[in-house]
Amino acid sequence: MNRVIRPAARADIIRQFRYYLLDRQAPDAALRFLDSVEKTIGEVGRHPAAGAPRRMPALPGLRSWPVAGFDEIRVFYVATEQSVSIVRVLHGRRDLRHILGRDHPDAD
Repeated sequence: MNRVIRPAARADIIRQFRYYLLDRQAPDAALRFLDSVEKTIGEVGRHPAAGAPRRMPALPGLRSWPVAGFDEIRVFYVATEQSVSIVRVLHGRRDLRHILGRDHPDAD
C-alpha cells in the first residue's frame, strides 16, 4: 500500500526528534523515536483498519495508532484502498481537535 507522509506530519516528527535530542539531551531516545515512528508507519500501512477511529468531521476516516515505546505520541492517518496518508504525529495531550481541524484541505 502506498504511504504518503504529509508535510505537517514530517514537521511533527522532526520537532519531536529535536525535543529529545536538544531539550531532553537524550540522543538515544531521539534515535529510538525515529526508528519507532518508521516502524509504526509501516504497521499502519500493513494494517490500516487496526487504528482507533477518531471522530473528526474535518478529516473523515481519521484513525490513530500509538508510536511503539512512545505511547502518548500517536500517528494520525486516513486510509483509502490505494494509500495511507499520514496526517500528523502528535502527543495526545495537545489540542487535537483544533490542530487536526486545521489540517483539512478545505479548512481556513
